[in-house]
Amino acid sequence: MSMPTEVHSRMREAHEARVLRALRERGALSRGEIAQLVGIARTTLSEVTRDLLRRGAIVVVDTDAARRSGSGRPAERLALDPRSGQFIGVDFGHRRVHVVIADASHEIVASGRRPYPDDEGWPARVRAAFELIDTLGADRGVHFNALQGVGIGVTGPYPRSSAPHAPEGAFGPGFAAARDGVDTAFAQRFGVPVIVDNNTRFAALAETSTGTHTVEDLLYIRLSDGVGGALVVGRRLVTGAIGLAGELGHVTVVPDGRRCRCGKAGCLETVASVPAVLSTCRARGAGAGSLEELRDAVERFDPVVEQVLRDAATAVGRVLGTVAMACNPAEVVIAGELARLTPLIVDQVTATVATELFPWAAAKPVIRCAQLSDDDGAIGALAALFHSSPLLGGYPARPSSLPA
Repeated sequence: MSMPTEVHSRMREAHEARVLRALRERGALSRGEIAQLVGIARTTLSEVTRDLLRRGAIVVVDTDAARRSGSGRPAERLALDPRSGQFIGVDFGHRRVHVVIADASHEIVASGRRPYPDDEGWPARVRAAFELIDTLGADRGVHFNALQGVGIGVTGPYPRSSAPHAPEGAFGPGFAAARDGVDTAFAQRFGVPVIVDNNTRFAALAETSTGTHTVEDLLYIRLSDGVGGALVVGRRLVTGAIGLAGELGHVTVVPDGRRCRCGKAGCLETVASVPAVLSTCRARGAGAGSLEELRDAVERFDPVVEQVLRDAATAVGRVLGTVAMACNPAEVVIAGELARLTPLIVDQVTATVATELFPWAAAKPVIRCAQLSDDDGAIGALAALFHSSPLLGGYPARPSSLPA
């Protein structure tokens, strides 16, 4: 019994949408990888991809020869037509803006950074970003006439617009971005959808796919001027009810401890951030007044500094262990200057997390140092755009003369 033409056509369109979505979210893939991701038969996939190639919705970009093991003919890798869209990722750090421009096949076509003072206001930061985008576009011949969206990472918690804001000045200038209209400024300038979130969250999203390594579920923490965190489930950021999920730096670890800039006392940030570690070292008589001096002390195996770092890592491990027990991530990623300072940090966190979880090995996540740099929130912003882009609606429709 043959399937009615209308039903067959709808199923074919559903298969096409799933294939296009896989390529939009993952970048270039072989047909075998696509079939595994979307769960359709190879023969059906062959028909779908042949039709999409004929219509120009997708293109062959290369083969999997570089990643292939064993013998056999290299498989073609397919991707969205690079010319069909552009995406801009922007990461506003404390002292610089980082911009990355990508095409629809996930290829980065331009990137750059522009510094500004730590106390620079948001209007000037936005102008610096616009000037950098204009410069990159001119240098690389990118005209943004197919721009699909802009993703923006900012410092500090970024609640949704309906959420109450923190007191004026809390968390520094980054937290005030929601009120200062960063998203509106970019939307007016480029006339495309804009998404804004904490840049640490975006950096976490970038860590789910580094080179050939991918992971679906990840817990991320950054130990830097502050302590930020993020939770990624199914390669999607968990934002929470009002957009404050993942604020690991503001979990209380020392009741009645130091006052935190968030208004609480004894937060993890008051123990395990760079300023907190330096302050504790000074209080214990170690001559570590800057990150450079702290690095020198680590290289000299200063016992006081080593104990301060071990205590900080233990506090981090307890927080991560509790969250990992509840969320069961495949990986825990530790980023920031402290994580790169010495292997002691990751080692101590690993040992502490192990005591918080079930004793069998399968229950323990992989704990590693971040593979990407701390300012890769721009790449994470691109990843968020690839997950939410309206790009698929712009592909050429199947001509009515073609068979379903």
